[in-house]
Amino acid sequence: MDTELNARPGWGIFWMIITGILFVGVTALVKTIGTRIPAAEAAFLRYALGLALLVPALPVILRTRLTGRLWTVFGIRGAVHTVGVALWFFAMARIPLADVTAMNFLAPIYVTIGAALFLGERLALRRLIAVLLALGGAVIILRPGLREVGPGHMAMVLTAICFGASYLLAKLASNEVSPVAVVAMLSVTVTIGLAPLAALDWVTPTLLELATLFGVAALATGGHYTMTLAFKAAPLAVTQPMTFLQLVWAVLLGALVFGEGVDPFVLLGGTVIVGSVSFITWREAMLKRRAITPLSNATKF
Repeated sequence: MDTELNARPGWGIFWMIITGILFVGVTALVKTIGTRIPAAEAAFLRYALGLALLVPALPVILRTRLTGRLWTVFGIRGAVHTVGVALWFFAMARIPLADVTAMNFLAPIYVTIGAALFLGERLALRRLIAVLLALGGAVIILRPGLREVGPGHMAMVLTAICFGASYLLAKLASNEVSPVAVVAMLSVTVTIGLAPLAALDWVTPTLLELATLFGVAALATGGHYTMTLAFKAAPLAVTQPMTFLQLVWAVLLGALVFGEGVDPFVLLGGTVIVGSVSFITWREAMLKRRAITPLSNATKF
């Protein structure tokens, strides 16, 4: 109730727009690196360089006590996220920015499916229809049989599944430790997980490539921070639809900077996916509001 009373939707929308710009900046910087640096190595360097950004949070991290169960959760999450990040870097170098951005929106859909399968959450008919529509949006983007579905697109399908599983595990961990500890453990475990993959096919990066990957880490960290500010300022039902702007920025950037064509099917499919995710978010917000709103004849505090 405090969140609703103190909500500032205008600021929530503003911070979500900034978040979208920062995240599209991440994809753009990764795109400029190309394929000279192997995907696993580029991902490893991004996370290794990003560890420097965790230094201010060290006091909080060191005070966190981790149980055996939490170590297991963080270990599994790190492994799953490692695979997802490596696949994301692989896809970024091979398919248009808009395709990557649109298909990345599928992660919340997989979270919804996973929560129903593994966490016992109820998947009502309306949510099920929204999930099916979102998956239909992915089919619109991929158009199997009408165009060649390359390894980059398949990598993004698997990436969204991995990130969805990672978010579910983060939800479990966030019930017991602070968000700072959750983010820090992800950074550490993914860096460790990517290290052997990077070593298998190491290409010495240039100073420019290192600087670019540090920029990726900085923009990603900033994006997560502004997203937190957006969630704090306004309900998810307000901020979630703003994620569609990420697709708009990605299309514009891809066309103006990287010479990528504008694919109307990607826009249509992305719109369907974002609309489905937004509906699920709005529905969850309504159910929570109904749960905390007293009956008309009940005492209101």
